Amino acid sequence: MAQLEQIAAPGSEWWRSAVIYQIYPRSFADASGDGIGDLPGITSRLDSLRDLGIDAIWLSPFMTSPQKDAGYDVADYRDVDPLFGTLADFDEMLAEAHTRGIRVIVDLVPNHSSDQHVWFQEALKAGPGSPERARYVFRDGKGKNGELPPNNWESVFGGGMWERVVEADGAPGQWYLHIFDPTQPDFDWTNEEVKEEFRSILRFWLDRGVDGFRVDVAHGMVKEAGLPDYAPVADADSMGGGEENVPYWGQNDVHDIYRDWHELLAEYDGDRALCGEAWLPTLKKTALWVRPDEMHQTFNFPYLMTPWDAKALGDVIRESLDEFGKVGAPSTWVLSNHDVVRHASRLALTADNPQGEGIGPETPSKPDTKIGLARARAATMLMLALPGSAYLYQGEELGLPEAMEIPDEFRQDPTWFRTNGERYGRDGCRVPLPWEADAPAFGFNGTGLSWLPQPAEWATYARDTETADESSTLSLYKRLLSARRERGFGSGSLVWEDAGKDAVAFRRGDVHVLANLGTKPLPLPAGATVVLASQSFTGAAVPVDTAVWYTTA
Repeated sequence: MAQLEQIAAPGSEWWRSAVIYQIYPRSFADASGDGIGDLPGITSRLDSLRDLGIDAIWLSPFMTSPQKDAGYDVADYRDVDPLFGTLADFDEMLAEAHTRGIRVIVDLVPNHSSDQHVWFQEALKAGPGSPERARYVFRDGKGKNGELPPNNWESVFGGGMWERVVEADGAPGQWYLHIFDPTQPDFDWTNEEVKEEFRSILRFWLDRGVDGFRVDVAHGMVKEAGLPDYAPVADADSMGGGEENVPYWGQNDVHDIYRDWHELLAEYDGDRALCGEAWLPTLKKTALWVRPDEMHQTFNFPYLMTPWDAKALGDVIRESLDEFGKVGAPSTWVLSNHDVVRHASRLALTADNPQGEGIGPETPSKPDTKIGLARARAATMLMLALPGSAYLYQGEELGLPEAMEIPDEFRQDPTWFRTNGERYGRDGCRVPLPWEADAPAFGFNGTGLSWLPQPAEWATYARDTETADESSTLSLYKRLLSARRERGFGSGSLVWEDAGKDAVAFRRGDVHVLANLGTKPLPLPAGATVVLASQSFTGAAVPVDTAVWYTTA
């Protein structure tokens, strides 16, 4: 059995430099054959992740849920949804991952529950002013008969952020807050019972041996006192990443929650970690989530959302290293996840694409697949040379583009329905993975069923096809991750270099890193020896949309 490090010297904890692979369970691998991925499916494919060279996996929600929002509506935080298996299946998966030296992070959704959670059902029955309702954000409505919502807040998924309930006597009653879908009522985090419940939930999974938690909507949970009216600016990211002073994002009191959780995790060995999903307007504010007594990581979303532009990319890397460094935390780099357009497509978009909007059949100026893949490979090569931790999203190691041609009748993202089809939402980055080119459902299972349709052209991206191809994106990722580990790129610092206005360039030890984001090839210095390149080339000039790691004599 591989030995996972149990005690690390301060400053050398595993999460500071780890490469963590996000698994979206319903789309990773399906052992049951019902068209939805599951925990036994994950267990069956762990060898492929070990061979890829990652350090840990993060599982998006697999807990009991009505699946109104793909598991981010949790009805029971201490059990596995039957769609994905059982607690015994989870324990086996965890043990098998640890055997391979792979740590396991689970998704925790503390901002809201499902409306099917026993607490919310109790709240509906108990009525206004009850302790049961105090666990959630219930308010009386405005207007003569309370017929108007308490304020004007707009849901991330479209429409209003308030839903009115029918009381036990059949009369229209109070309203409850839901940042997301009406089936996802927000907890009231000023309530001590809520705080204690989540301490218990954390212990439940820590006692089973998980290595940490990715915290959903980590910048939410606490709302500004008085719940003042607020209207977002036009075309803002739906999760608040581009706006200041939003009354339901980034409130100061949320930090007290994470200080409490930090102390709880510190009671367990193995450097258990908290990683926050915090969409905030600046890197300076983002870094507040990873001060020494709070979270250990938080996703670098300003980096993820940076366009393919040398100055913009260089600036965000510099600022990230500076701001995170000020609080003694690593930057946590990321390019794709289950909520954004895959970067093999996003980096080739020519128009703005706010987070959560998605792309689809009617999207104007669709991304060029060839350009997108070239930029994605170069962007990943640049990212994996940066000091800190990095997250990979399942399928990016295959170079998967966004699935844009999903027919309307197959779409499942609440965003699509709440906006009456005005926003495609996130289905396009959640399509089940292709494992084997000639198998049913491309090897996702043996039956051919798939909860979202897989594009026919994904046969060329199948893992077995790419494994046999030394020039494939999968082969590139394996080489990058191996070299990153051997050279210790996850730790230490970098030295900036000047390669012109169209390049991002720096040095890590004796390795020079250069990414060409311009329109013309960039010459390599005399005597340069290429260690790795995002695409093959001849001659002494780095092609457009290409990154290289090289040494000099």
